[in-house]
Amino acid sequence: MFNTYKILVRIGIFYLMLFALVSGGCKQLHSKANTLPYYNSSDFTPVWLDSKSADTVHAIPDFHFIDQDGQVVTRNTFEGKITVVDFFFTRCPGICKKLTDGMEKVQAAYKEDDQLKLLSHSVTPDRDSVKVLKSYATDHNAISGKWSFVTGAKTEIYKIARTAYFADEDMGWKQDSTTFLHTENILLIDKHHHIRGIYKGTIALQILDLISDIKKLEREG
Repeated sequence: MFNTYKILVRIGIFYLMLFALVSGGCKQLHSKANTLPYYNSSDFTPVWLDSKSADTVHAIPDFHFIDQDGQVVTRNTFEGKITVVDFFFTRCPGICKKLTDGMEKVQAAYKEDDQLKLLSHSVTPDRDSVKVLKSYATDHNAISGKWSFVTGAKTEIYKIARTAYFADEDMGWKQDSTTFLHTENILLIDKHHHIRGIYKGTIALQILDLISDIKKLEREG
């Protein structure tokens, strides 16, 4: 009888431990499903952190460009805002059109939401003048002050693209400053300038994921 009792106790302990393990795992999975990771490098390995540790991760540095309205755009323009970022050029006939169409869908989904801004960098700034960008922005229903199409010094655009946003370095090699910049990635940047999501802008389902993930960031406060 005593041995039977000990066996039952051990079985009870086993199931309690199993429940705790499964419960803890479920909580962790639930947490990851409802929060977004941070990205520190061009390999885009996701890192989950609490907000107290976020100051230790990679952040987008300051910049200085000109938008389609001739206004100066800096990092401060997006301070306290969630930002969706891409790289394009107006004469691109294929991929860039899909990217811009995706960005337009994001703008439409958050048209009345002042927490969100969009930022599109021209990778041919010598050709994409303010006037050209204004026409392109109008064609894509860009809302001034919400969606900025920017031009500037090519060296500065390429530098921030590759060293801050890790644009086109996910293909297995590092690009130098003379290599033409071309990337399908759209990046999601939080209110503190951290990279929180990377999406293929040419894939409709990933644009839907992006639109959904913006809501997760907004819940962070």
